[in-house]
Amino acid sequence: MSEELRDEVEAINSIYGDGCLVLSGDNVYVLSPPGESSSLRIEFPATYPAVPPVVLGTNSTGEHGKRGDAARELSLFCQALSTVYEPGSVCLFDAIEELTRLLESEAPEDHHDGEATPEEAAETIPAAKATADARDPNIPEPPWIISDPFVELKSTFVARCAPVSSTEEAEAFVQHLLSIDKRVRTATHNITAWRIKGPNNTTFQDCNDDGETAAGGRLLHLMQLMDLWNVMVIVTRWYGGHKLGPRRFALINQTARDAFVKAGLVSEGQNKKKGSGKT
Repeated sequence: MSEELRDEVEAINSIYGDGCLVLSGDNVYVLSPPGESSSLRIEFPATYPAVPPVVLGTNSTGEHGKRGDAARELSLFCQALSTVYEPGSVCLFDAIEELTRLLESEAPEDHHDGEATPEEAAETIPAAKATADARDPNIPEPPWIISDPFVELKSTFVARCAPVSSTEEAEAFVQHLLSIDKRVRTATHNITAWRIKGPNNTTFQDCNDDGETAAGGRLLHLMQLMDLWNVMVIVTRWYGGHKLGPRRFALINQTARDAFVKAGLVSEGQNKKKGSGKT
């Protein structure tokens, strides 16, 4: 297995959950696209990504799939793969995202779910940054536990986690950090997520991509997998001038996981191995 494929498999399973991409045979993997009923068999030639992966066909139609769904998803995935593949670049994350877009475009009208388009998101100033200068002197210093920095292709990722007991406290901690730390405030992204248990069995979960599309949701998913409650995390990224592709999502999760381990919220054994880009 090439280093590129190894990193891609790790990234895909980190983003979409373990079991999304599973080795089935020599260079053959089973891909279960998130939210879809069927799974696909994909072969990665030894020279991938210099040459594209080969879609061998449907692996399983799923228990709840409707007649024709598997064939449609197979056809759309092949279309997505041909659209995004570029020689020398890993492509599976982009193919999955393109498949999602194609499936949504074929869904019935009025499927807008309130998620901003990339253009809308680019024009929107995150509320946290817009009000960062309005510091409340009554907010105490948050008890941040800070991860080691993860560096890859000059992009730097640092995570902070802290215990919280309410959404108001979590939001106040974000405001406090942005108001006192100019380097964090001017970073490319500050991705946040929190999970809180309130009175009478109420629960609160929220996240913010801060311009890194879908990163907040994947960070929240990591916390769900770890069954973390009454804690928040902020992952800060300073862009280094080189696109990282799907690898960036694995680095975001690895950085957050490192903060959780340092805080004693999870054991070292639950922490996946750190990437070779860590410095």
